[in-house]
Amino acid sequence: MNEHIYDLLKKMPEISGGEAEKALDFALEQTVGNLETFTHDFKRAFSENGFYTPTGNVNWTTGFWTGQIWLAWERAVKNGKEEWARRLKSAGEIQIESFLDRIDEKKEVDHHDMGFLYSPSCVAGYKLVGSGKGKEAAVKAADQLITRFHPVGEFIQAWGPMDQPENYRFIIDCLLNLPLLYWASQETGDRKYRDIAEKHIHTAIANVIREDYSTWHTFFMNMETGEPDHGAACQGYRDGSAWARGQAWGVYGTAMAYRYTGRKEYIEDFKHVTGYFLEHLPSDLVPYWDLEFGEGSEEPRDSSSASIAACGMLEMAKYMEPEDGEYYTGIARRIMKSVADGYAVKSPRESNGLVLHSTYSKKSPFNTCTPEGVDECNIWGDYFYMEALTRLCGDWNPYW
Repeated sequence: MNEHIYDLLKKMPEISGGEAEKALDFALEQTVGNLETFTHDFKRAFSENGFYTPTGNVNWTTGFWTGQIWLAWERAVKNGKEEWARRLKSAGEIQIESFLDRIDEKKEVDHHDMGFLYSPSCVAGYKLVGSGKGKEAAVKAADQLITRFHPVGEFIQAWGPMDQPENYRFIIDCLLNLPLLYWASQETGDRKYRDIAEKHIHTAIANVIREDYSTWHTFFMNMETGEPDHGAACQGYRDGSAWARGQAWGVYGTAMAYRYTGRKEYIEDFKHVTGYFLEHLPSDLVPYWDLEFGEGSEEPRDSSSASIAACGMLEMAKYMEPEDGEYYTGIARRIMKSVADGYAVKSPRESNGLVLHSTYSKKSPFNTCTPEGVDECNIWGDYFYMEALTRLCGDWNPYW
């Protein structure tokens, strides 16, 4: 890593244990306060003027709200808040019923985001409270996910009909959908899920990381030969720039790739992708929505990317040599200090979310994005903020 960035990072304060505990306790209280509105309904992907409104179990994002409920349940149990824990467990189980219905009825499941939907909701519920319906729903979701695997090219297609060259693509986000497949192999004893996950990991990491260690959001394969074709920014500012959330998925995704495969080269990939992310942060360590933009830019931030990357660093730190592990843990603590101090919601009157200044989708002259959730809370930003704090407050068994 460039020495200037290293020196800057060393000067930034780390979040203390007490500060992380306090922030996580507020997140617990805020989550419990949301249950009256968001038990049978889910939160939308992003807030409007700081406040989420209810939605049904649609879109690719609803699992993050249920995941936040399970993280809150874990905290309530740890704090001895029995009534809160009871309410949170009940809400989590109600939402698992909705996820089981969604996969049974095939409601908006013809895409690769089964992991985002079913790992923090149903796998979590099965791990934490032994939910049989959670296990059933998550295995069915894994079955759905592997229907999108292409043997020609060896990857899981992101979206769209499977027989069209323009849809013959994967995106970097999918690295976080793959733990669902590893879990399914472990629970069923069937290696097919794991085998597909490992093939996708290899294809993705071989192609989404550029020579300078920035990442493509989307990568297209040749439908006839299975050979790599080209990358595209899609959600980034332009082709060749690094979309902040995509780079953060790369940080967490390479950590997960190592966790599940044990392949040493993925440690080096993690270091390179993480280094690029860190070298393109502004002074408060919370990125703009694309890493093209630096200090003093008037472009919006994406605080969710900071929390995602911090989670990835805390995950990978567990598998590294002590010196490296301490280094990345320290960086994650510095990032979370900035997010907690400068971006987190401080009062329910301010927002019913957890973290402000996220960006879901930003239009640029070079992409075709629909502007949505710009400079708002978004539900995965809230979830990964709470996950990072949970990791900092003690040993945690990941939902992923």
